[in-house]
Amino acid sequence: MDPTVLQQTPLQPSPGIGDGSKSERTPLALRVFGALLMAGGVAVVPEVIHTLAQMGTIFVEKTYTDDSLLTIILYVTLALSACFCALASGVLGFRLLRGNRRRARLIAEAVAIGLVVAFSADLLLFGVNPGLWFLGACALILIAAHVWVDPSLSGERELQRRLRLMQTREEAEDGTLGLDKTGRGYIELDFFNLFWIFVIASVAGVVIESIYHVLVVDFGHYEDRAGLLWGPFSPIYGFGAVLMTLALNRFHNAPIPVVFLVSAVIGGAFEYFVSWFMEYAFGAIAWDYTGTFLNINGRTNFMFMCMWGALGVVWVKLALPALLHTVNLIPWRWRYSITALCAALMIFDGAMTLVALDCWYSRLAGAAPDNALEQFCAEQFDNQWMENRFESMSIHPDAAHRSS
Repeated sequence: MDPTVLQQTPLQPSPGIGDGSKSERTPLALRVFGALLMAGGVAVVPEVIHTLAQMGTIFVEKTYTDDSLLTIILYVTLALSACFCALASGVLGFRLLRGNRRRARLIAEAVAIGLVVAFSADLLLFGVNPGLWFLGACALILIAAHVWVDPSLSGERELQRRLRLMQTREEAEDGTLGLDKTGRGYIELDFFNLFWIFVIASVAGVVIESIYHVLVVDFGHYEDRAGLLWGPFSPIYGFGAVLMTLALNRFHNAPIPVVFLVSAVIGGAFEYFVSWFMEYAFGAIAWDYTGTFLNINGRTNFMFMCMWGALGVVWVKLALPALLHTVNLIPWRWRYSITALCAALMIFDGAMTLVALDCWYSRLAGAAPDNALEQFCAEQFDNQWMENRFESMSIHPDAAHRSS
């Protein structure tokens, strides 16, 4: 590479999201996303009002049950998290309207966490309901705003353009794009990397579970282990891989026993939470380890915690470098368009899976379809279809604890 070329076209660093500088993006883009974020915050307000009204009904009518304490905790969690999201989205939107990006990343990440908490509590309490769509819309606006105004992304695109002009792609060919330049972790924890980690781990999870079931659980018998309506995806492994990456990114040089122990604890806790969540929200039971060595309420056990530990070691020490190299094989010209398209398809697949599971639960609970969406699911994803698709899962409405 001719050093004079670099001198002629210096790459100026992009302003940091937290340094208070103005974005290289046009003020119009900031104003548009600022207005959308404020609108998203307003859209969450009805969910706060609905939750407070439901809480008031419980106290006025004194409809307490044995599990009412947990239900009340979920109501309070939903009310607080939704209220926080509404206020923080409004604040972030107002700041972007004025072109102020100081601490915008911190506020955006806090809103994202609040939305995840609110979405989970809402789903546990009411199943699939209109309130989820408001929260989902707010999340989509937040993601779009983050991708658009995040200077690190615009900086990466500028780097790509100049590297193409200089006809050099050594970094991409070596698979070093996406590495954490600070050295504190192994990879950059951005949406691009985490999304492809989720997708690839979801597919790998289906393959691993299918092989394990054929060879160990029921020799010679294949069982569909997918967790979404369409495609060979098991989201529990996808989310587990993302969680492992977030937790272990800074442990990539740690001794193997340390990585194993951290992975075992995190994996076991994650497996326990997913099992509890599915049963509470849908009365769904996908695994039961009751009677096995050191099991915890049948939701996880010693053997599978050890498996999570081993997977964590393989993931951090071997899989992440190979995965990063594979993801960097995506042509630069299509890098973000392919990711955006695949993300939209995965979001649609996940949303329809939740809807289909909720309708399956309602049918087994004896409720007849009362709207066009439920009628569509009853026709396209009837009980037999769902049983064949989710072979390892069974729905028991009496086991669910949600309010509707």
